[in-house]
Amino acid sequence: MKDELAKRLVQGLKSAGINFVTYLPETRLSQIVPLIRDDPGMESIAAASEQEAVTIAAGATLGGKCAAVYMENTGIYVSSYSLLTVGKQLGVPLLLVVGYLGGVADQRNSFLYATIGKHTVPVLVGLGIDYMILEDGEKLEVKVNDAVRAANSLRGPFALLFAGEFSS
Repeated sequence: MKDELAKRLVQGLKSAGINFVTYLPETRLSQIVPLIRDDPGMESIAAASEQEAVTIAAGATLGGKCAAVYMENTGIYVSSYSLLTVGKQLGVPLLLVVGYLGGVADQRNSFLYATIGKHTVPVLVGLGIDYMILEDGEKLEVKVNDAVRAANSLRGPFALLFAGEFSS
């Protein structure tokens, strides 16, 4: 991802009210990590697994923060139990910032990721998690704000899947 897109994504998160981010870094969106970590208005916590990241973010949300979880799409599989129990069942809004590896628009797609990408959307649908796929920076900040508003309105997780020019 180009540096300009990373800066716009982080600014979009801040503008939407996100002030707490847990993460397990991956390769597609990793440029956002130092930007978040160095921003005094955002708190960031590195996690050992995506399930742990979801649970920590949920706790921060319950404590009054507006939280996001940054992961690659394999993390949706890993964190599905926490997404269901904490996110959906208890109604905790969370923004999922997801590198969409293996999706059709993943510019670094290969046989290693294609199966994972093929099943990401059906897994989100099965979990009852709404999502939006972003392939370019057009109206990026508006889309991030819309996603945070949807998570809060739906009282549960909402996933932004980043592919296309975000995966270069």
